[in-house]
Amino acid sequence: MKQWVGFVLALLAIPLLFFAQKGIVSEWYYATEYKQRVQDSIVIEDPLLTLPVTLLNSDGQVFSEVYVEWREPLALHQFSHFAQQIFLQSEDRAFYTHKGYDIAAIIRAFAMNSVNDDIQQGASTITQQLVRMRFLTTEKTYERKFKELLYSAELEKKFSKDEILEMYLNEMYFANRVYGLGAAATYYFSRPLAELNEAEIAFLAAIPNNPSFYNPLRHFERTKARQERLLDLVAREGVITEEEAEAFKQLPIDLQVKQKVDRFPMYSDYVMSEAQRILIRELGYDERLKNASVDEQSVIWQEFQAEYHQLLQDGLIIETALAEQKQNQVETNVNQLLSPYPVLQMGGAVISNDTREIVSLYAGQNYEKAGFHRAHQAVRQPGSAIKPLLVYAPLLEQQRYTPQSLIDSSNICIHQYCPKNIGRATYGVTTLDQAFRYSHNTAAVRSLQRVGLDKAFESLQPFNFEHITEQDHTYAAALGGFTKGFTPLEMAKGYSSFIDGYYLEPSTIRSLKTLNGEVLYQRPVDSIEVWNERTVSTMRQLLHSTVVNGTAQGLTYSTNYTGAKTGTTDYYKDLWIAGLNDRYTAAVWLGNDDNKSIESYSSAKLHHRSLSYLLNPYYGH
Repeated sequence: MKQWVGFVLALLAIPLLFFAQKGIVSEWYYATEYKQRVQDSIVIEDPLLTLPVTLLNSDGQVFSEVYVEWREPLALHQFSHFAQQIFLQSEDRAFYTHKGYDIAAIIRAFAMNSVNDDIQQGASTITQQLVRMRFLTTEKTYERKFKELLYSAELEKKFSKDEILEMYLNEMYFANRVYGLGAAATYYFSRPLAELNEAEIAFLAAIPNNPSFYNPLRHFERTKARQERLLDLVAREGVITEEEAEAFKQLPIDLQVKQKVDRFPMYSDYVMSEAQRILIRELGYDERLKNASVDEQSVIWQEFQAEYHQLLQDGLIIETALAEQKQNQVETNVNQLLSPYPVLQMGGAVISNDTREIVSLYAGQNYEKAGFHRAHQAVRQPGSAIKPLLVYAPLLEQQRYTPQSLIDSSNICIHQYCPKNIGRATYGVTTLDQAFRYSHNTAAVRSLQRVGLDKAFESLQPFNFEHITEQDHTYAAALGGFTKGFTPLEMAKGYSSFIDGYYLEPSTIRSLKTLNGEVLYQRPVDSIEVWNERTVSTMRQLLHSTVVNGTAQGLTYSTNYTGAKTGTTDYYKDLWIAGLNDRYTAAVWLGNDDNKSIESYSSAKLHHRSLSYLLNPYYGH
């Protein structure tokens, strides 16, 4: 019954729809307020560029290209007659005669949809399709359809038929983030559109009808079948002969998908993550987020995402500190080291001592693009690797200790907290050097007590460690007992303060620029003093002693200076080592993503060997 009512209403609506061509649209146009709103909505912007984001290494050479959408807009005369006709004949044969919409097609579709009680039948002209691409959603409602008619009529008043067709051919979606026929040619065939034959053009023309269904990288045979149907169609319409259509069907379709330049995703993935954080700050969103309610934060975040996305689309050039030879050496050597141990994972970071820039990152074994990045996303308990930053450097700031100064390593209890040494060993009074290089837990907790919790944690503030909480302000922190922990990159950043006592936030990014050269961000060069000269000198001696005859023994070193500190968490869930030499500062975490014990691998000292690779001074630019 409902279907018959809809059909009757459709028949009654036919005269109204005929009248609409001159009446309804005309009435709306003379409604000044709405007319102005429609006109103001139609703003055709310049097409997006092909490669919005380009990443440059430390030598200014491109090592990665990142794009949200692949576009390569062309002028109408650059589309061959065949290319234009295959879309005109398949999508809108009356394109050059209608006023933006085809009233007869709308009536047929309206009647059919009323019978079916659904919005299914299409009647969209090329102009209407362009309107949907540019201004409206693809939601199938009568309200949206009516807006589409108004926009289409207005668009035809503002632009010529050729201009509309050109925009349409440059806007169509060809799956895999590819927009426009010109971009589809270079993406799927790695050749410009002018070099494609009719068979290849028809193959591409098959995709936009349903980009998911006809995605040639997933459903090649479906795309090929529709290509042949399109060739038959243009043959029937006289664009080509039937003999030519059959010949074109027999031509091979050899896809040569464009490969983006992305030689070091372990590094480029972090660069893009850091770029987003920098822009949050530079555009003022960080302050707004700090002072906003939970509901307001959601709105502010959406505003930032829209602006950030627009910046990416408009184009960015990111100058980075990537040392390609170093990155390649780290990835190659660490991958070979870990390959016999598929259950193990590692994260690591390398910082240049001279510039305080992040020159290399290791994201994990078998790392995949945009995967879990263990250098900056693996937040793990640091074990004793935190002692130099939280305990001993603050202690040296307060007391005039030398490596030979005496320190109490005997057992200690603070309220109910009674830390134990490795192997439950007990010690008495030892030198600071011994307590440090053999990682006496009792000495570390007693030293933290002497410094004071508030003072010790205050010393960490310059490093902007993201995961420290108020709950971490306990004496267990001296041994790495944190609620969440640190990332390998954070640990390397902290240890960079032992280069000379000054701290400049290590970064992969030197500058962010638009394509026209506008500087959005320039890395600052001013550092702050976090440790005095005496503290740094003593800490470097202690770290070196640990490498020569301590828990970091076995670390390969071939420079005038090498120092490091290890860390092991309960049940050997995490193995850490962080340190520096004359050229680099680095940190390594070794473990399992699932937090299982790796005690059986600890004796192999894979983390020591990994840090040796990261600190290797013979690989730079």
